[in-house]
Amino acid sequence: MSTPRVTFPIGPTAAGAEPRVALVGAGPGDPDLLTVAAARLIAEAEDLLVDALVPPLLYRDSPARVIYLGKRAGRPHISQEEIIRILVRLGRSGRRVVRLKGGDPCLFGRGGEEMRALEEAGVPYRLVPGVSSALAAPAAAGIPVTERGSAEQVLIITGHRRRGHPCPIPRLPRYRDDRTVVILMGLGSLGQLVEGALEDGYPPELPAAVISQATLSGQATVAAPLATLAAAVGRAGLTPPATVVLGWVAHRAAERLARQATSATPARDETAHELTDAIPRAQAAAGR
Repeated sequence: MSTPRVTFPIGPTAAGAEPRVALVGAGPGDPDLLTVAAARLIAEAEDLLVDALVPPLLYRDSPARVIYLGKRAGRPHISQEEIIRILVRLGRSGRRVVRLKGGDPCLFGRGGEEMRALEEAGVPYRLVPGVSSALAAPAAAGIPVTERGSAEQVLIITGHRRRGHPCPIPRLPRYRDDRTVVILMGLGSLGQLVEGALEDGYPPELPAAVISQATLSGQATVAAPLATLAAAVGRAGLTPPATVVLGWVAHRAAERLARQATSATPARDETAHELTDAIPRAQAAAGR
């Protein structure tokens, strides 16, 4: 008995035919976290349209033509409009095309824009979800984003908005002590994000962590109280991509780092922490 493929073909195709264009989530970077569907489509692709956050080791064995469409903040890059034109043109050519995006294509990945463009052009496509760093990065640092009794909500936000937005650095929502806030693409604006959170009533002692290069060999984590997080990250020299976690669950990162510091065998995750002593003070201040 064959196993059904749990991906999502969208748009008209001939009976029994599969779309030849796929929007594919590449996950957080570790090849072991690539979905089976993603690995199959990469291996079968004729054209791979690759984002900056996709490590080359995920597609180095693919026979496909690789078209690099990476975008990094502050660096010259191809426009989203041109990316869409390339995607539609190749989609109409009949070639097997994979648009490979870091994490999940529909979580701050502009997947919705590319889906809409393909639909308007009449190009059928397949959508393949990926493991998002919003969940994978905290997990790789030993942080559960939810925990019964202390973290019953998760809020995922972007650390920056499009160029020209009247408020380019988002403000965090009202503080809740049962909520974990996960910020993607927030390393470059970390100081402003922290400053805004403190102004809006987030406790200075709130446990926080930043995980850089999550799930890869260069993974590094900094854990510190919110008030000193930006300074601690600056001293550690973390580089993007990085995921920011604010909330009580982030104390798990500090505990893990403390165990690593006393271990005879260092773990892969090279880390820094300033949080352990602050946790009891923060919990007392919040009446926990």
